Amino acid sequence: MKKLFIVSGEHSGDTHGAGLMAALLAAGKERGDDKNGAIEISGLGGPLMAELSSGIEDWLADAAVLGLWEVLQKYAYFRGKMEETVQRISQIKPDGVVLVDYPGFNLRLTQRLRKEGYQGKLIYYISPQVWAWKKGRIPRMAKWLDLMICIFPFEKQLYETSGLKTVFAGHPLVDQLHSERAEISRDENLLALLPGSREREIESLFPAMVEAARVLTEQDPSVRFASAAPSEKLQQRMREIAADTGLTNLEVGLGNAHELMQRASAGVVTSGTATLESAVFALPYCLVYRVAWPTYLAAKLLMDIQYLGIVNILAGKEVVKELLQKDACAESIVVELGAMLNDVQKREALQSSLAEVVAGLGGRGAYRQAAQAVEGELGLR
Repeated sequence: MKKLFIVSGEHSGDTHGAGLMAALLAAGKERGDDKNGAIEISGLGGPLMAELSSGIEDWLADAAVLGLWEVLQKYAYFRGKMEETVQRISQIKPDGVVLVDYPGFNLRLTQRLRKEGYQGKLIYYISPQVWAWKKGRIPRMAKWLDLMICIFPFEKQLYETSGLKTVFAGHPLVDQLHSERAEISRDENLLALLPGSREREIESLFPAMVEAARVLTEQDPSVRFASAAPSEKLQQRMREIAADTGLTNLEVGLGNAHELMQRASAGVVTSGTATLESAVFALPYCLVYRVAWPTYLAAKLLMDIQYLGIVNILAGKEVVKELLQKDACAESIVVELGAMLNDVQKREALQSSLAEVVAGLGGRGAYRQAAQAVEGELGLR
């Protein structure tokens, strides 16, 4: 029986780790292996991974922290957890270790394991976005890792250039959203306002979206708007912002972003996962984002990419209009939403471009393909 140790430290990593684990265990049963699928899995993760194996420790309450200051406050904890994890792997002696995203911890762990003499396979799943921030890390990663399993097609060549064996397994989001597709007709007069899931994003960007909606309503009283809140607390706050503007033709739903992406004729979306979700659901949209100016200037110096939106990064051109910083304002949103609202051909052309980008993310079965790559490294194929 092969032993596998998996490490994830965020909620998204728990989802992807669980997807990979389920595919590995299912593959073992299909081969007719024993009840454990010929793989004994242990490691660190979250509740979804822990449901699949009693050997998974759920540490998300401590691990899933955001921000440099928050990490520094827990420095002693993470340092201790690193030592504990290295010791645990040394005792278990797994045939392979799979690191799922979470680069702050996982890249240090790979380096420590090699320094401690670990001879098993080191596999990274869900590439850290070093291609945006720190390309200089890639040659070092190539020295430590045996395999990179990436979810964006352009990453394969990037890593292989440094000598790191790389497999493009497809993006799991395509699988996840496929089951949510519905036979919904788009409402020609409905526009989506999607300000993100974080309170900071909503406070910063939703007022501009609502003001743009007010102006567009003055131009065309038949237009309507809808938004999706991630929680009841933020739903109430978004309704307050709309009320302050005097906007009455805005529906603020709760947890219905994916349905809205399929129902609206066009939208404005805050940079993040929602921009890729909107592309998968073929929603014509413009992207907005705004951060503190010192943060923006620092990012401009550090980032090695031309675009912020993942759709534009994948396409290598501005498929989706990016409204950043001072351009993330009501006036610019009015121009972009108004153009899409009044031009069917523009919407259809954008939908065609989005479909082309999404097609490049691979078909269904991303976790299955990732599992096959892991099996190959462990000698199970």
